[in-house]
Amino acid sequence: MIHSDQGSQFSSGDWQSFLKANNLIGRMSRRGNCNNNAGAESFFQLLKRERIRRKIYSTRQDARADVFDYIEMRSCVIGKTIF
Repeated sequence: MIHSDQGSQFSSGDWQSFLKANNLIGRMSRRGNCNNNAGAESFFQLLKRERIRRKIYSTRQDARADVFDYIEMRSCVIGKTIF
């Protein structure tokens, strides 16, 4: 499942085709309800700032492993799972 706002890029035919081709379900917030994905947006902002933008990964697998480690570390620090 992918959650997005109601921007035109997320309601376009190309986006809908991408979702279908990858067996994903698109979900949008209601008009005027911008806070329901604030937690996820905050998490991904931190992930990019603290981890991804500070490193150059030689392979996709290295990037996946590093992001996994970051998520696991944050979960342990917070004392609960993020998702």
